[in-house]
Amino acid sequence: MTNTYAIVLAAGQGTRMKSNLYKVLHPVCGKPMVEHVIDHIHGLGANRIVTIVGHGAELVEETLGEKSEYALQAQQLGTAHAVQQAEKLIGDLDGTTIVVCGDTPLIRSETMEALIAHHNETGAKATILTAIADDPTGYGRIIRGADGQVLRNVEQKDATSEEQKVTEINTGTYCFDNRALFDTLKKVKNDNAQGEYYLPDVVGILQSEQALVSAYVTDDFSETLGVNDRVVLAEAEGVMRRRIAEKHMRNGVTIINPDNTYISAAAEIGRDTVLQPGTMIEGQSVIGENCTIGPNSQIVDSQIGEGTTVHSSVVLSSTIGSATTVGPFAHIRPDSNLGDRVKIGNFVEVKKSTLEEGSKVSHLSYIGDAKIGERVNIGCGTITVNYDGKHKHVTTVESDAFIGCNSNLIAPVTVEKGAYVAAGSTITENVPESSLAIGRARQENKEGYVQKLNLN
Repeated sequence: MTNTYAIVLAAGQGTRMKSNLYKVLHPVCGKPMVEHVIDHIHGLGANRIVTIVGHGAELVEETLGEKSEYALQAQQLGTAHAVQQAEKLIGDLDGTTIVVCGDTPLIRSETMEALIAHHNETGAKATILTAIADDPTGYGRIIRGADGQVLRNVEQKDATSEEQKVTEINTGTYCFDNRALFDTLKKVKNDNAQGEYYLPDVVGILQSEQALVSAYVTDDFSETLGVNDRVVLAEAEGVMRRRIAEKHMRNGVTIINPDNTYISAAAEIGRDTVLQPGTMIEGQSVIGENCTIGPNSQIVDSQIGEGTTVHSSVVLSSTIGSATTVGPFAHIRPDSNLGDRVKIGNFVEVKKSTLEEGSKVSHLSYIGDAKIGERVNIGCGTITVNYDGKHKHVTTVESDAFIGCNSNLIAPVTVEKGAYVAAGSTITENVPESSLAIGRARQENKEGYVQKLNLN
């Protein structure tokens, strides 16, 4: 079986993005563009992957980690020069090399696999990935002979009026016989207006030497989209978002309005879950089966069990059990852990707290740095007062306790199992098991006081 290698071009600065962030690190559906490309190449089972880095090299290497090897293009002297930087790593190996741009996040593993298979089957020294464009303006055209063989690749500026009518375009992705690639790179000249070494010239040189050059046509033009500015970035985001939504829908997820639902590339969603409009599933989130998320909910890097509802709420870096309800208008902040059959109601904020099975915080409460046991009822307006201005402290409410409305639990404090806290209380000391704690001033009525205030 022929060995397969990959070279990812990721050294350009991307000035048209007008950004301090290196171009290939701009995210598409929550994942940097270049990481999409690398992950798709991993789907091929490539023997070696070399990413050519330049501007922002350290950040790219930090992002991709051990997913790739790296070669530095210290000066950006063109695409052929970039590929040449991989010679010291793979230049003397036998096999097939695919060259892909790091700003083409939409190209699929299946398309690259088909390109490589076509290349190997034809015995070509170089194979161009092409596509049919409705508007080919700006692209190099693929000119074929009567027998369908590739005669040449013509750049827009060099094409005749007849050649400019051709709609088969060069996408910028190639396959090469690896040894032929690096041998031919040495012959590329930079006698052009930009003084750069261009990879398409390798194809022309091979053809001039009577080597076979082939082309494989992808049936999805959007896969070839190269992101050079924010407008195209948004276009790529839209295509990827729809692709991700379709994958989940085919796997049994109901998405009411795919065009108004945002799902990260890394998210996992169980079957029979319903995503309402305005839902955002971000990061490494995992959502179980039979859930209802939304409308207008945001889930970030969180795990949600089966049969849970998150209605118009935000969940950040937290874990939620099964058959739990959250919202509407709740905020689950990082490091929270909600058990099964928990209820978090409207305008409740939970931060770095654990609520065990069957507990309820139904409305208008703040639960921070707290450990809440099973079947606890937290009344409306309750606050765990966790911050003394310098340090955070823990509130513990044990199982089957009942916290009345408008209570302040001044941490560190413990309400023991089965204890009650009367409504309107401020609790500063531990409450023993099965006790009633009342921490409020005794009511005193001043009869006739209103009349005394009336100056008339």
